[in-house]
Amino acid sequence: MKLRTSRRSFLASTAALGAFGMMPGLTGASFAQGASVLRLRLDGDLEILDPGYMTGGTEIEAQKQCLPFLAQYATTEDGFSWEPTYYVTRLEQRDATHIDFELREGLVWSGGYGPLTANDVRFSYERMKDSDWSGYFEALDHVEVTGERTGTLVLNAPFAPFIMITLCHGPGAIVCEAAVTEAGGRYTNQFPAVCGPYTMDQEPGQRVTFSPNPDWTGPAPAFDTIQANIISEVRAAELAFDAGELDCTEVSADALARLDADMPEGTSVTVAGELQYMWMGMNTEHPKLQDIRVRRAIQHAIDVDSILAGAYSGTTAKSHGIICPGLIGQRDSTTYYSYDPARARELLAEAGVAGLELTIRTLNTQERMLTAQIIQANLAAVGVTVSVLPLDSGSYWEMGQESAGDTWQDLELWLMRFGTTPDPYEATSWFVSEQVGVWNWERWTSEEFDRLYDEGIAETDPDRRADIYIRMQEIMEETGAYVWINHEPEAFVHRSEIVVNAAPSGELDYRRFERA
Repeated sequence: MKLRTSRRSFLASTAALGAFGMMPGLTGASFAQGASVLRLRLDGDLEILDPGYMTGGTEIEAQKQCLPFLAQYATTEDGFSWEPTYYVTRLEQRDATHIDFELREGLVWSGGYGPLTANDVRFSYERMKDSDWSGYFEALDHVEVTGERTGTLVLNAPFAPFIMITLCHGPGAIVCEAAVTEAGGRYTNQFPAVCGPYTMDQEPGQRVTFSPNPDWTGPAPAFDTIQANIISEVRAAELAFDAGELDCTEVSADALARLDADMPEGTSVTVAGELQYMWMGMNTEHPKLQDIRVRRAIQHAIDVDSILAGAYSGTTAKSHGIICPGLIGQRDSTTYYSYDPARARELLAEAGVAGLELTIRTLNTQERMLTAQIIQANLAAVGVTVSVLPLDSGSYWEMGQESAGDTWQDLELWLMRFGTTPDPYEATSWFVSEQVGVWNWERWTSEEFDRLYDEGIAETDPDRRADIYIRMQEIMEETGAYVWINHEPEAFVHRSEIVVNAAPSGELDYRRFERA
């Protein structure tokens, strides 16, 4: 099949916006041209670097520096496309189900594990089919090795976006078969072997340092060393940039709201894209929330417009589902609920519920905390008492996963934001039945949803695909387990001497940064 990716409305990853008033007193200290250290920010420690079992986000940033990829994102006039990486001399879609590759000669793994081979590609991609990120590899049947450095990715059905959606993204990382096997088949916060321009060293809670890889035979990146400081709060990172302690950092919605013509000298902003979708989730299996009337009441009680104004200063697009702006299947309204506190009270009364007490869990960031507090006030207005529980990134990303313990049993409400890729199928992959207890924390199943997921991958007609993804979002909403909130832009403030490289979903690729 041939899937058509819609043109996107977001800016290219290297497009600098022309005005930015980030905060009073911002000096825009210039980045030293001759410096070999690039100072960046990570929002938390790197917990699981294994592509099959990672959370994503910052782990993907680390993988891009230390592991091989066959393809990478490229910028075109129409948005994002893909191009081969340095690691390959050939990457070609021979026909609808065969992608041929040839690895560059002379690339070696660290630790004496020998050259990068086609067997590493086979091992890496076929193991992903049984991983937490298996949805990315449903289209892959197997990898045929045709030589030491050559092979073919054989798809089980035509799937045109496979290169851009899977190979360019974090799950497309190639690992060393010998090193991973020796490590027991999977690994956590240290790479068992690297093959990239950088090696990595972690100081938990402090920083992650990417240093030159002595075994790297490819082109040297623009910066010798990357110092990624652990700063959980985006506000603190903005202050560090203000003080000249960082050269690039993500910025908050408030900061974006102050865009004007008075941007400090030597400072620029890069917007990566809007491929984020945020919602408030509800655990359909929790005793307090098993009655769909209670969940529907909560949906009606929350004023999303007040969240966008109060927590995001009007800088984000209102969400009506998991399909992001500009993609096939994006909705422009909700189907089963609207802001209606009177209806919320009626539903609670019908359910015989009074004095309901719930806990909402969220990452401890300013926008999320403000969002949770607005939800807290909205629900108080209909007689529901909500406690806000802020969490750091480590415990937050594990709270709904059965493999991480029993916290999932206590989940009631939570704020969640996922990033996605430029095709609607990826966003839907986390909510199929087999994702219950992994990433489907709302814990519902639907045979229709699962069937439509398969149909959406196989469908070639864009109008039919749109109908499929609209219906899938209706199914999600009909469960009563979701309150759609927004699509956040991924924006970065940086020294003007730096050219930022970011994926559409916002992950930075340090090795592809340049000097302006």
